[in-house]
Amino acid sequence: MTGSTRRTRRTVRIGLTGPIGCGKSTVAGWLAGWPGVVVIDADDVAREVVQPGQPALVAIVARFGEGIIRRDGTLDREALGRIVFSDPEALRDLEAITHPAVRPRILAAIDRAEAEGADAVVIEAIRLVEGGLAEMCDEVWLVTCDPMVQRERLTGRGATAEVADQRIAAQAGLASRVSPVATRMIDTSGDAASTRAFVTGIAETMLRQTDRPS
Repeated sequence: MTGSTRRTRRTVRIGLTGPIGCGKSTVAGWLAGWPGVVVIDADDVAREVVQPGQPALVAIVARFGEGIIRRDGTLDREALGRIVFSDPEALRDLEAITHPAVRPRILAAIDRAEAEGADAVVIEAIRLVEGGLAEMCDEVWLVTCDPMVQRERLTGRGATAEVADQRIAAQAGLASRVSPVATRMIDTSGDAASTRAFVTGIAETMLRQTDRPS
């Protein structure tokens, strides 16, 4: 109608990343509770592509041996983790196998969310920048915390001090690589209530941007 403004719904893309143990999944969980928000967890997708019969699992076994396979034919992620988190070259080899299988599924999930009219789609991924996903996002949120808090969280989940240190070291430099493209910094070192209130505030700001005049 002449003189009227029709408003259309636009899906906002938020990239969510941060080192292990810093609370990235917790923030993603808060966002997932919002109506109209779809969270895509790259780690969940990575689990899908290494199911029995998947080409990625075949390639992983060829690289790392049968010792990473359980009796039921599934991937023993702990056994694989002991290898790759103590050997940077092995970790790079693993990522070279899994990333090409994971990326198309993430892109397809984004397309589905937008086609279904989601207000926002959150892509939770450790390798958000390296995987070329950050450049597709309207915002990139970097979740960090104090190193001592990070280590305490990992050991609190049952990891030994040695394993915790290995996993932290394997992701060394992640925050510095993401910082140049990050639009939001979320420090989870403090109490959960304050952090959640902060996340809620910035989420509300983002979701208000989903209405665009056309």
